[in-house]
Amino acid sequence: MSRKGLMSDKLKEEIAKELGVYDEVKKAGGWGNVSSKTCGNIVTKAIEIANRNAE
Repeated sequence: MSRKGLMSDKLKEEIAKELGVYDEVKKAGGWGNVSSKTCGNIVTKAIEIANRNAE
């Protein structure tokens, strides 16, 4: 069973660039090898953006 991503790769990349961790994503060879802390920071930022857009 495949999992559908909730965030587009484009949004994840934009947030990673904003947080200054995009080089880590590129160096790790994709999202699968990125630390859970970094992924958590990206999710947190995505939630902040979503909340701003909902207001």
